[in-house]
Amino acid sequence: MAVASSHQRLTTWLRFILAAVAAVVMVLPFVIMMSTSFKPQTLILEMPPELIPSEPTGRNYREAWTESSFAVYFANSLYVALSTTFVVLLLSSMMAYAFARFDFPGKKVAFVALLGGLMIPGIITIVPAFVLAKNLNLLDSLNGLTLFYSGGAVAFMTFLLRGFFEKVPIALDEAMTIDGAGAVRRFLHLYLPLSRPALATAAIFTFLGAWDEFVWALTVINDPGKRTLPVAIAALQGQRATEWGLVFAASAIAIIPVIVVYVIAQRQFMAGATAGAVKD
Repeated sequence: MAVASSHQRLTTWLRFILAAVAAVVMVLPFVIMMSTSFKPQTLILEMPPELIPSEPTGRNYREAWTESSFAVYFANSLYVALSTTFVVLLLSSMMAYAFARFDFPGKKVAFVALLGGLMIPGIITIVPAFVLAKNLNLLDSLNGLTLFYSGGAVAFMTFLLRGFFEKVPIALDEAMTIDGAGAVRRFLHLYLPLSRPALATAAIFTFLGAWDEFVWALTVINDPGKRTLPVAIAALQGQRATEWGLVFAASAIAIIPVIVVYVIAQRQFMAGATAGAVKD
C-alpha cells in the first residue's frame, strides 16, 4: 500500500510539473509581447530583459491606433469576422439540420463530398480561388473575403453541428410534428435552442479563423484601405523593423476582440467542447 501510495504521489507531481511547464511555455510569449508593448524604444533590447517595465509608457498604443489608419484596419477585420460568422452559422446550421433529420437522394454522397473537401489543404486551392475571385470581381473586396472565408468554414461547421443535432431526442421532434410544427418551426424552436453550446463553439472557431487569416487577405487585397489587421500588422513590421514596441502594441490591440468573444461565449463554448466526452 505504501509503495502504491508513493507511486501515485510521484505520478501526481510529474503531471503537475508537466502542466506547469506547458503553461509557462504557452503564457510566456504573451507576457513578453505585453511587456514589450509598454516599453519605450530605447529599452526594448535591454539586457537582461525586464518582464515588468521600469518605465512603462502608453505611447506605443497611441501611435499604433492613430498612425497608418490602424482604426480602419480594425474595423475592416471586425466587419469581415462578424459577417463571416453570421453567414457560416446560418448556412451550416441549416445544412446540419438537413443531414441530421431528413432523408433525401444523394444524402450520403453529398456528406462524403463535404468531408472530402476538408481533406484538401487550402493553400493548394489558392490559385484557382484567386482566378475565381478575379472573374467574380471580388478582388479588393471585404465582401469577397467574407464569401471565401465562409466557403472555407461551412463544411467543418456543418460536420460539427450535425453531430449535435443528431443528439436532440427524436421524441421531441415527433411531438412537435404531431402538434403541427413544420420543419422550419422545429429548427428554430427546438434544434437551435438545444444546440447553443455547439453554435457558440462554431461561432468562436469561425470568428477566430476569419480574424486571424493572413494568406488569402494578403493575396486578394491590394487597396491599403481594405487591409485587415493581420496584413496591416505585417506591413507595419516591415516599415518599422526595429520598433517592436509599436508592433507588439498593435498585436495586443488585435487580440482584444478575440478575448471579448471568448469571455462572452465561454460557458457555452466549454459545454460544447466537452459534449460527448462522457457517454450517456
